[in-house]
Amino acid sequence: MRMNTGYNRMGEYDHYVVNEQKPLLEWLLENVKESRTKIKATLQGRGIKVNGKTVTQFDFMLEPGMKVAVSKTKRNQQSFKSRYVKIVYEDQWLIVVEKNIGILSMAAGHSSLNVKSVLDDYFKKSRQKCTAHVVHRLDRDTSGLMVYAKDMETEQILEHNWHQIVYDRRYVAVVSGEMEQDEGTIQNWLKDNKAYVTYSSSVDNGGKLAITHFHVLDRTTEHSLVEYKLETGRKNQIRVHSADMGHPVCGDTKYGNGDDPIHRLCLHAWLLCFSHPRTGEPMEFETPVPTAFRQLFK
Repeated sequence: MRMNTGYNRMGEYDHYVVNEQKPLLEWLLENVKESRTKIKATLQGRGIKVNGKTVTQFDFMLEPGMKVAVSKTKRNQQSFKSRYVKIVYEDQWLIVVEKNIGILSMAAGHSSLNVKSVLDDYFKKSRQKCTAHVVHRLDRDTSGLMVYAKDMETEQILEHNWHQIVYDRRYVAVVSGEMEQDEGTIQNWLKDNKAYVTYSSSVDNGGKLAITHFHVLDRTTEHSLVEYKLETGRKNQIRVHSADMGHPVCGDTKYGNGDDPIHRLCLHAWLLCFSHPRTGEPMEFETPVPTAFRQLFK
C-alpha cells in the first residue's frame, strides 16, 4: 500500500506501508518502480528509511505495518561529481556531506576552493532555489562529515541550538607515539593569540573551556589510533589537546612534532548525530576510518 507521495523535488520521499514479511531489497524490487541498479544505489547511498530510521542492510527483515520511505534525491545526486565533496544525505532543509582534505568549509579570500561554493553550484545546476548556509566548520586538512542548512531559518535553528541539537560528534585521529592510557578526558581553557595560534591553560585564562574525551582504538610503538568525542566544540580543540597530552595529531604542521606518516593531517570527523532541526527526527551518520589510517596499524 502506498502512502502520500511527495512532490518530485529534491529531498522528497515516496512512502509505502509494508503488508508482508520480506527482506528489504526483495521487497523494494517488488514494490518500487525503478531498476535493480538504481534501487541498490539508493539503498547503499542511505536513501531508504524504515520507520524513520535510515537502513542500508539489503537483508533487513521488514514486518507488516512498517513504513518505508524511498528517497527521490538519488536521481539528481548521480549527476553530482566532486573529488572534494560527497553528498551523504539531503532533504529540503539541509544537506550532509563528507568533505575531503584540501578544501575549506567556506570561502576565505578570493576564489578559494570551499565546500559552500561547490554546494551552491550543485544547487544551481539541480535547479534548487537555495544556497548552502554554514553552521560549523572543519579545517582545510581535516576530512569527514559536515551539515549545511539550505535556508536561513534552518541555519538559525542549528546555530542557536547547536549543543542541544547535536548529541554525538566524534573524530578519529592518528597521533604520534604510543598512548599510555586507554581512555580519559582532557579539560582546559583555550585561547587564540595574535598570531592565530590556539594555546591552552589549566586555569581560566579568559579563553573558552574545552573538554575532550578520548579512547584508544589501536596502537603501535610509533603511533596510536584514537577516537575523540567532543563535549565542547572549540577551534583546534582536538589538535591542541592531543599536543597537550604529548601525542600530537600526525601531519599537524601547527601543533605537531614533524611526524607525518601519510602526508596529511590525520584527523577525520567520522560520526555526526543530531536531531533534525525541523522534524526532530534523530539523524545519525558515520563514515569509515580512512584506509590510510588503518594501514599504519596492520
